[in-house]
Amino acid sequence: MHALSRSPLRLAGGLIALSAWVAQAQTAAPAAAPVLDHGTTAWMLISTALVLMMVPGLAMFYGGLVRTKNVIGTMMHSFVALAIIGVLWTVFGYALTFGDGICGGLIGWKKEYFCLMGIDEAIGTSGVPEYVLAMFQGKFAIITPALISGAIAERVYFRGYCVFIALWFLTVYCPLCHWVWGPNGWLLNRGLIDLAGGTVIHVSAGTSALVACLYLGARRGYPKTAMHPNNLVMTLMGAGLLWTGWFGFNAGSTVQSGMDTARALTMTQVSAASGAFTWLLIEAFLFKKATSLGFVSGILAGLVVITPAAGVVHPVGALALGALSSGVCFLALRAKNRFGHDDSLDCFGIHGVGSGLGVILLPFFLRSGWMAAQPATWSVGHQFVVQLTGMGVTIVLAGIMTYLLCVVIEKTLGFRIDEAREKAGLDSSLHGESGYGLINLN
Repeated sequence: MHALSRSPLRLAGGLIALSAWVAQAQTAAPAAAPVLDHGTTAWMLISTALVLMMVPGLAMFYGGLVRTKNVIGTMMHSFVALAIIGVLWTVFGYALTFGDGICGGLIGWKKEYFCLMGIDEAIGTSGVPEYVLAMFQGKFAIITPALISGAIAERVYFRGYCVFIALWFLTVYCPLCHWVWGPNGWLLNRGLIDLAGGTVIHVSAGTSALVACLYLGARRGYPKTAMHPNNLVMTLMGAGLLWTGWFGFNAGSTVQSGMDTARALTMTQVSAASGAFTWLLIEAFLFKKATSLGFVSGILAGLVVITPAAGVVHPVGALALGALSSGVCFLALRAKNRFGHDDSLDCFGIHGVGSGLGVILLPFFLRSGWMAAQPATWSVGHQFVVQLTGMGVTIVLAGIMTYLLCVVIEKTLGFRIDEAREKAGLDSSLHGESGYGLINLN
């Protein structure tokens, strides 16, 4: 009886030992390899193409707004970023932005990302191949410095501009991108909300645009000489491409194919429509007419303001933000005429002002579902401070670095074009071409 009484104890002890062994084996087993999500990957491929389409859209938008003698030169400012930033992004950019933080988190680095050599089999966020994520983010990097060209149009050397965007990318865009979107980025860790680049793209480009146009000075003859757009039809087409591409810009930034994607796409459409409609109303009230230039300005005002907020606000918030942005950007363009700075194609007045407005106002339009998921310590006031901090840091970094780059480039290669070439036009003097096959000196 004594031996039999010990049998249950031995059986229990064996079961305990077996359980411990199984648990240890499970702990030691390698984690399951990431699984490719074909649906999300397909959407991210489409989003990448949509964002790429925004570059020729921007080229057409800007190209139609300048004088005939500068249309090729202006469009080249957008297109050349595809080459310069496209190469830099592949070699250094992805590693500097989405690598692990180094130098106290000021920048990132990951050797596997250098020249994209270590990601051939890698599957990243949401089951998307790392190659696709790298190419999607690369299109953001390309279009951002191209935006700045709108403020310095018709008056810079092509060589100086090329060096400027390369250095600006390395010293402004890459650090900002790492802080806001990179692993353990310090602004990301503070809780900054910036879905698709309100700070990283539009506020940084808008700030740099203002600094660059103030440093380089106005176009010769501005504002006394009339400088009419050469082709508003092309500008309208460019605006249409930008609006379409913006769905990939914002909805693609969710890096999924689900409810957040649907929300971001919807808010993008709603805000853009609200911005365009509001600008039409403003012009109807003040001028008793609707202009195509005003209409496309309203579209952009609505698009840039929703860029940081598209994933977290509700439709009424998108309507309000689009309308507010349109009104504030309209006032910013009027102020430009009063102060006399030659932000030629209104990069600061729309991208900087409009998106900055979205960055700081989004806490007041957050959807209830998003707020309910936040910790008990979260508050609208705290989020507002975080948003202000993110925008302030962006303005300081972009402003200081842009000024330094302008000084260095002007003193070495030359940045501001000489008077004779400016009068002749960028197309003939710098590129030896004519945009429409005609000789036109106005």
